[in-house]
Amino acid sequence: MIQPDPSPFLDACRRQPVSHTPVWFMRQAGRHLPEYRAVRGSGSILEAIARPELAAEITLQPVRRYGVDAAILYSDIVVPVHGAGFGVDIAPGVGPVVADPFRTAADLDRLPPFNADEHTPYVAETVRILAKELEVPLIGFAGAPFTVASYLIEGRPSKDYVLTKTLMYNDPLLWVALLDRLADYAIASLRSQVGAGASAVQVFDSWAGALAPDDYRRYVLPASTKVFAGVADLGVPRIHFGVTTGELLGLLAEAGADVVGVDWRVPLATAAERTGGRVALQGNLDPAAVGAGWEATEVKALEVLSAAADLSGHIFNLGHGVLPTTDPSVLSRLVELVHTTVHPSL
Repeated sequence: MIQPDPSPFLDACRRQPVSHTPVWFMRQAGRHLPEYRAVRGSGSILEAIARPELAAEITLQPVRRYGVDAAILYSDIVVPVHGAGFGVDIAPGVGPVVADPFRTAADLDRLPPFNADEHTPYVAETVRILAKELEVPLIGFAGAPFTVASYLIEGRPSKDYVLTKTLMYNDPLLWVALLDRLADYAIASLRSQVGAGASAVQVFDSWAGALAPDDYRRYVLPASTKVFAGVADLGVPRIHFGVTTGELLGLLAEAGADVVGVDWRVPLATAAERTGGRVALQGNLDPAAVGAGWEATEVKALEVLSAAADLSGHIFNLGHGVLPTTDPSVLSRLVELVHTTVHPSL
């Protein structure tokens, strides 16, 4: 019998035996929680993130309520570029917006060398508070160069990424320079978070699924690889996540992650095959199933757990973030289900 381990989450990331399947949820802190709405207040999310005591409290809320196996820092992928002064805001109901989008080589000057202590000191302070309060690992995170670049270029969320791909195809030298700069931002931010007490990191390449595999390999993989290599010496598990990245899963693993996130569109067995069985997998319950209530959630969750039975390293999660309309009681029951379903390694 495996003895209870201090961190099933970290062990699963490293593909080591665990006492139970670990579980956490992307966007587990947020609008679906009444306690979040009670403390969040008005104003931009960036203002809340810049208040360490508040950001720490919001990070802790789902850990208290659900008993998840990891916390994820309450922050956003555009925090570094915002802190450096590029002119990014987060519009309610829209997402990141840029009043003056990236267009020419001159715009590189608007992305000065990133210094976490100077540009976003509140992030490390939040992490330090959490490192003292948490009894589970804290996941720090950063935006992958492609996804952050897409926001800077498009000026807002996009469905077709025409402006991003236009720069990528028509000015590859500028494209490489931009992604290299953003890789440096991600590395500096992640290193600061780990230095302050984060026990793992996740790189969100949320919109990489807009790319064909050949384009990802040519235009994006080098910068993503640089990010993962840039934190490899820290010894913490590294997670790589994207949406609609089924055809890119092997490349996401190739970039250097220890764990690859899988959305709900790809069966875990297929994901394991595409990643060569060389990384742990995270996922992959459809967030809409949780929104459909407990009966649908239970059926779909057991399907995920069954599919993960033969995997070497599995962290239960949703295939994307918790939806704002989600009933917290369903997530509570889901955590209990994951924790009490007999793990195949026992």
